[in-house]
Amino acid sequence: MLTNKSLIAPSDFTLEEIEELLALSERVIESPARYADACKGKLLASLFYEPSTRTKFSFDAAMLRLGGSTLGFSDPNTSSTAKGETIADSARTVGKYADVIVVRHPKEGTAKLMSRYADCPVINAGDGGHHHPTQTLTDLLTIRHYKGDFGGLTVGVCGDLKFGRTIHSLVTCLARYQNVRFLFISPEELNMPAFVKEELIAKGVPFTETADLEGSISQLDVLYMSRVQRERFISEEEYLRLKDFFILTADKMRLARQDMIVMHPLPRINEIATEVDADPRAAYFEQVKFGMYVRMALIMKLLGAGEPQD
Repeated sequence: MLTNKSLIAPSDFTLEEIEELLALSERVIESPARYADACKGKLLASLFYEPSTRTKFSFDAAMLRLGGSTLGFSDPNTSSTAKGETIADSARTVGKYADVIVVRHPKEGTAKLMSRYADCPVINAGDGGHHHPTQTLTDLLTIRHYKGDFGGLTVGVCGDLKFGRTIHSLVTCLARYQNVRFLFISPEELNMPAFVKEELIAKGVPFTETADLEGSISQLDVLYMSRVQRERFISEEEYLRLKDFFILTADKMRLARQDMIVMHPLPRINEIATEVDADPRAAYFEQVKFGMYVRMALIMKLLGAGEPQD
């Protein structure tokens, strides 16, 4: 039962709850018109203290497609934050107006803090380098659509594994399923953080670390690419040195399995050449669409919206 529950990290939901959400997402995909009034009269507040295109738009689109309304900001300087208002007071205030709050913030732990003070569910839309749970739900729905199941998959995550919150969330969530294996593909400076690896070791989930994309791509069922995140670097020189360390090209794709899929949370910079877009294994723009559907399902569940009656 997810009603009135906040989503701060993927671990907040049981596997049974995740499966329930994915099943609802699939029903929405099959017949979106059935859900056009599922959240009529409800209000979603999106508080984005950090730039976003896909996440903010997909939440807004999800709520509007459910018949609800949205308000919020994408520039904190237009809010009372510019006057020094605390996160706790912002949560107390907005929670009086909205039925659900979506928050993105550059500082880890902000969404959790907000959930303690708001009078409504809070959804973490990304908190620094920590978690991005609705992207994880998007990724799970995408993998399920193309692969049918998660068991037995070999998943490669490539690029900025140190700061990549989408990758941290996906790996720790997929590790809860049976017989999943990981390849962590990154330069040494951007290796997967110890807290993720320690969790995998504790669960007995196998993983391999490498800096060789070409040598490992043939083993993969899923290749999850990520950009090197300029905004997380203190040194511009270090960013420039690492930003093009991996570039997925058509030549590299020829080494991959015919049924491998390529995913990316977007935005991409140079890490996937545009020539790969025409490859039928490129799933990243379909991934964007699945993000809207899974967020529709999540909003419905958190607000206790029932299945439409035919």
